[in-house]
Amino acid sequence: MFKKLTVADFLLMSAALLSLIFSEILWFKGERESAVFVGLWVPSIIGFGIYLKLINAKKYD
Repeated sequence: MFKKLTVADFLLMSAALLSLIFSEILWFKGERESAVFVGLWVPSIIGFGIYLKLINAKKYD
């Protein structure tokens, strides 16, 4: 399973994880609106990663 992951996959997943952690830090510091804004980046980053995987899969079909 992990053999098919590329460097770009790891970078995108780490960016999503870091934005989730940063969002939680902002939430607990009391900056609720900023935390929600940053938290919305997580599904966007993951969706972009899925899009890139689909584009690359079509190239090899």
